[in-house]
Amino acid sequence: MDDLPKQTFVIMGAVASKTATFHWTGYDTLVIIVVILLVALAALLAVAETSLTRITRVKAIALSEMKVKRGSVLLKLLENQSGFLNPVLLVAVFSQLVAATLVGALAVKLFGPVGVAISTVFEVMIIFILAEAIPKNWAVRNPENAALFSAPIVRAIIRFPLVRILSKIILGLTNLLVRGKTMPLLGAVSEEELLAMADAALEEDVIETEERALIHSIISFGDTVAREVMVPRTDMVAVEASTRVDEVLQVALDAGYSRIPVFKETIDDVVGVVLAKDLMLADRESRSNQEVGGLVRAAHYVPETKPVSDLLREMQTGKFHIAIVVDEYGGTSGLVTLEDLIEELVGEITDEFDLDELEVEEVSDNEFLIVASKSLDEINEELGIQLPEGEWDTIGGLFLSLLGHLPDESETVELGMYHLTAEKVANRRIGCIRLLIDRSRESEGN
Repeated sequence: MDDLPKQTFVIMGAVASKTATFHWTGYDTLVIIVVILLVALAALLAVAETSLTRITRVKAIALSEMKVKRGSVLLKLLENQSGFLNPVLLVAVFSQLVAATLVGALAVKLFGPVGVAISTVFEVMIIFILAEAIPKNWAVRNPENAALFSAPIVRAIIRFPLVRILSKIILGLTNLLVRGKTMPLLGAVSEEELLAMADAALEEDVIETEERALIHSIISFGDTVAREVMVPRTDMVAVEASTRVDEVLQVALDAGYSRIPVFKETIDDVVGVVLAKDLMLADRESRSNQEVGGLVRAAHYVPETKPVSDLLREMQTGKFHIAIVVDEYGGTSGLVTLEDLIEELVGEITDEFDLDELEVEEVSDNEFLIVASKSLDEINEELGIQLPEGEWDTIGGLFLSLLGHLPDESETVELGMYHLTAEKVANRRIGCIRLLIDRSRESEGN
């Protein structure tokens, strides 16, 4: 003992003296109770913040419709998400700061200057674990139960007048600091998230493969325009207005179509559409030599950029089955039918008159023969690849864009790991594309 430095005795004496003069009072007990309550409140608000910002409004609607207890309360909260988030954050920060301050004051009173270090360790370890880590981790693992549990608590907090006033002031200051910037809506679901949810539901056997495909089709349907689904002008079956009825009837029978566009002089001057039933009626009435121009019905015209969702509604309302697609200069780009639009949703529809033609034929491993008019979106999805998209809609359009001129038979272009070769070129038109995928260059991407 004689070897101990004198400074040690001084410190020990000071601490002992400080401890000896400390008297526990009812006020100190009250402080401890208040700290416990504040930490508990902070923990509840941590659960609320995490769960209410993770759960979507769609999920809340489902819970409300299922008559789940507190489901309607949760839905009302999520209808105005900025209205609950600011009060929750404000009260949570207030609870943690006040609890930390009270612990610090009590520690200093009990241990003197050393109490500052003790209170800091307590605040970092205990408050973080009890008021942050544990509640937030539980809320992440159980977002639905946590949201339903905390919804009534949050509703009570945001109804408190003082909290509501302070939240409005803070929100006003926030909007002033981030003026001109719009914050994304919490709980909103993007198209990508919906697609991912459909994929996850398929993996969990919640939905069938066909249902997943339909969900994907419906979501992409809203982004599709008429140009992407139309029959191009080069594939259109159309007749001149001066053609005789019996000749047009034979064209309709050979093509298997019930509606044929009629034009004057050139395909860019479509004057109407003739129905197969009108042709048969005229033929039956011995009017086979009549010009088909006298039987045409009014045609409907749409621009290339017409969203197919709007076009489908117009066809339903206007009760027409075919529309002529025109470009920005008024020329005919192609035509689109009601069947084309429905096929975008439910997939290919064939009848007994349709020929089974493979649009994508697997020649060998990583080698495919693809119809040039095949959509890039469909190719990428079917083959699990990433051919680039741009001003072109088809693989033939991509090939021409890369080549920069009209191709000769067997002319090839390379795009990273993809080798594209023109096949069956005739009359300045590519019949199909041979796609070879070099997996050894996969790291090069596109």
